[in-house]
Amino acid sequence: MSRRIFEMEHEMFRDSVRSFLQAEIRPHRDRWHEQGIVDREAFEKAGEHGLLMIWADEKYGGQGLRDFRYEQILIEENAHHGDPGFFATLHSRLVGPYIGELGTEEQKARLLPDMVAGRRILGIAMSEPGAGSDVAGMRTRAEDHGDHWLLNGSKTYISNGINGDVFVVAARTVPEKSHGLGLLLVEAGMEGFERGRNLKKMGLKSQDTAELFFNNVRVPKENVLGDATRGFYYLMQFLAEERLIGAVGYLASAERALDITLEYVQERKAFGQRIADFQNTRFKLADMRTQIDVAQAFIDQCVVEHNEGRLTAEVAARAKLFTSELEGRVVDECVQLHGGAGYMDEYEISRLFVNARISRIYAGSSEIMREIIARSMGLDPRQRKPKPAPAQARAANG
Repeated sequence: MSRRIFEMEHEMFRDSVRSFLQAEIRPHRDRWHEQGIVDREAFEKAGEHGLLMIWADEKYGGQGLRDFRYEQILIEENAHHGDPGFFATLHSRLVGPYIGELGTEEQKARLLPDMVAGRRILGIAMSEPGAGSDVAGMRTRAEDHGDHWLLNGSKTYISNGINGDVFVVAARTVPEKSHGLGLLLVEAGMEGFERGRNLKKMGLKSQDTAELFFNNVRVPKENVLGDATRGFYYLMQFLAEERLIGAVGYLASAERALDITLEYVQERKAFGQRIADFQNTRFKLADMRTQIDVAQAFIDQCVVEHNEGRLTAEVAARAKLFTSELEGRVVDECVQLHGGAGYMDEYEISRLFVNARISRIYAGSSEIMREIIARSMGLDPRQRKPKPAPAQARAANG
């Protein structure tokens, strides 16, 4: 289906991104899969090609391009020609804007140039053992000691946890308030900051995920992002884009799964004919093609809305829910159409299948997305008004 949201400059950018990924990322994916981490040099090469934090102002080394369509292209092309474990978008567009939007001029001048160049890699630390992303259950705390904050606690499931050099850490700064959080920039080398092991995961093998530990880490006041008590509201501010980033990626992975399956069923035979010639195969592929196209139209419109500053967190939740669930259905059907080969790790569809399982969990589970969507429809049990007593009961009570 023709997509009408891109201009000529976007398509030129897509060609450039594709060439970079095919030359510098795709050839290493099997090695990264085995070693459990992407080479740091991959970020530096992406920086050299101007593919990191392209929204950053030119004075920091960026291109000043805030149009989300450029990041959409990066995500889509990485799904088709790169490595799903190369989390450049998390660095550039999920974490980077915290510094770009909330950072002081001193913070931006000190940090952004190295981040644009890929010399310093970003991560965000929210999830905690036993609490996940539950803000009310967050136990990591930061105490005000005048010229610095003293940070104690731990985080888990942190993407770019091993490769990362700078982390946006959410910590409780106002103990008596459930939403009394601050966002602190913790840098590699700070005394008391330690990383745990590179966690073994079901999928996304090449993406490093780790535990982080903070033991009396002295975080200078100049490393606080914005108001040290409004971290919760800052996190909410960036939610719509985070969900849109996820939705674009989930849909791109579903498209990739369909592409390689379409190629596979036209080459393999069973009972003397191509797998593609069975009606069941053709109907399954037709259904997937239709569902992906419908979802693509919705996501493209969300991107337009986001560029215009109108994408709400609730609509982004619908995008995240639908595409993550669709990705799960598509990769499952594609494994089935691959037969026994689909169960083998050497086949890309096998990796896509296990990678997809996290999509319905991280960045807000499907259940949380449904709750958000339902509340936006006026179905919030917390705001339900009690029914008035029947007239007879009121009369009897005087």
